[in-house]
Amino acid sequence: MTTQPTDIPKTVPITTFTAFAQRADYSLLDSLQADPQATVDGDDHSPRQVFSGHYVPVTPTKLAEPVYVAHSSTLFNELGLGEELVHEEHFLRLFSGDISVATEPMRPYGWATGYALSIYGSEYIQQCPFGTGNGYGDGRAISVFEGLFNDKRWELQLKGGGPTPYCRGADGRAVLRSSVREFLAQELMFALGVPTSRSLTLYASRSETVRRPWYSPGSSSFDPDILVNNPAAISTRVAPSFLRVGQVELFARRVRKQAHPRALDELRTIVMHLIARNYRGEINPALEFSEQVLQLARLFRARLTALVANWIRVGFCQGNFNSDNCAAGGYTLDYGPFGFCELFDPRFQPWTGGGEHFSFFNQPQAAEANFHMFWTALRPLLADSKQALVRLDQIREGFEAAMAGALEAMWARKLGLAAPDAELGNGLLALMDAAKADYTIFFRKLSAMPEQISALQESFYGLISPELDRQWSQWLQRWRDRITAQGNLSETCAAMKRVNPAITWREWLVAPAYEHAAQGDTSLLAELQNVFRHPYEALSPALAAKYDRLKPQQFFNAGGVSHYSCSS
Repeated sequence: MTTQPTDIPKTVPITTFTAFAQRADYSLLDSLQADPQATVDGDDHSPRQVFSGHYVPVTPTKLAEPVYVAHSSTLFNELGLGEELVHEEHFLRLFSGDISVATEPMRPYGWATGYALSIYGSEYIQQCPFGTGNGYGDGRAISVFEGLFNDKRWELQLKGGGPTPYCRGADGRAVLRSSVREFLAQELMFALGVPTSRSLTLYASRSETVRRPWYSPGSSSFDPDILVNNPAAISTRVAPSFLRVGQVELFARRVRKQAHPRALDELRTIVMHLIARNYRGEINPALEFSEQVLQLARLFRARLTALVANWIRVGFCQGNFNSDNCAAGGYTLDYGPFGFCELFDPRFQPWTGGGEHFSFFNQPQAAEANFHMFWTALRPLLADSKQALVRLDQIREGFEAAMAGALEAMWARKLGLAAPDAELGNGLLALMDAAKADYTIFFRKLSAMPEQISALQESFYGLISPELDRQWSQWLQRWRDRITAQGNLSETCAAMKRVNPAITWREWLVAPAYEHAAQGDTSLLAELQNVFRHPYEALSPALAAKYDRLKPQQFFNAGGVSHYSCSS
């Protein structure tokens, strides 16, 4: 196994591809088992069943005539990479899909992983082309690098890197539209303080296009109504690992079905790897394995409940929170059919295929369903200890209370309260619904401690009747009385502004960025990167006039803006 070189000071940026390659350290490839039916060289691009093993070696497919679109200065700096690398030939070629540039100690192939699908706690195999569940996994995501940067382990994965054995009849590509959305969303979520996978680079092709269903200009259709040729693109997403609940679940299903003699060993190995990759600092490897599993369940529960509370705090709706889109490390992973709530609606769901069960305020229940599948997957590992199973079951039974506690604490922070107040909070949500409040603008204005409802008027899409005005006045008075009784108003105001962002993602402002990028103009994308970099700080008057305003009427019910399919 390679190790991080000790002769390169952390303060010196990595500015050459050779120096970058020296950071390679492949814990996944060294610790887990490859599919025994896989090829040695990674030339494995046709859909097929994968019956065992934790990953499939596979080479990405390079973009034709790649061109730079964007990179994250923040993440480059965090990894210790010089920003000039983004235009260096070998670096550009690698992260646009050409792994032939790999030099030792890098591996000359990437890897894709299989996982199971559970939707809201129900196992599914219908989407598997073989009807077995053995064909479900990374269809367009290929990891190409794992390494140590400033003493932290990161995995770098190409989204849109070409076909893998898990492609369900598609080509493994991603379009520039969805790639820009994922790139910007990861930037924003990180800046908002929400645990998330990250964006490193985004390259597109000058000549290669991908045909996908989408919406015609001005369409109000629910489903896409035309086919559109989009520039093919590859974004590099970065995370401590890309291990998912669905991945652990896959191996547990094979144990239950006695799919092959090594099934239990494969489950144990993937869980040990998960602990090493995502919980090393919190779980002592010297403990008995059963105790490590119990600590894993408890820690993941804490991370997952905190994550979902954070999503609701900033108005994020994942849209498709299946077990395969749930990172077992407890951070946001999937940026396919996501959206941010503008007009407050507990039932907000931007994805046309998502249904109400994955809507904005149903995310805690979706999280519990995913935790249930995680709990189910861990149980075979503790089958020899009734006491350990009892303790694991208690952790599962405590999920609802843990989720409630995380939400109560979050709402208290948004309202500037020293302690949760369900009556005050629920009353506010009812009033916001009645007044058709903009979720982000409202809470930011509330952070200024208004005395009159007139100070909140600019956050309402609807008209305020005299009766509603009276109810608002009563609520504001009760809330201000609570805040005043706590003491220092200026400190409370500042604390509220640290959890209630000044700006949010507004799809009608993001769409022009990817539309212009498709024509070679990335200026709007760069502007959004700048706006999203400090979301809790007030914008300049010029940027505020553009980005801090209510959604115009013409974008309500607009296909591709108010709602969209997962045509990535």
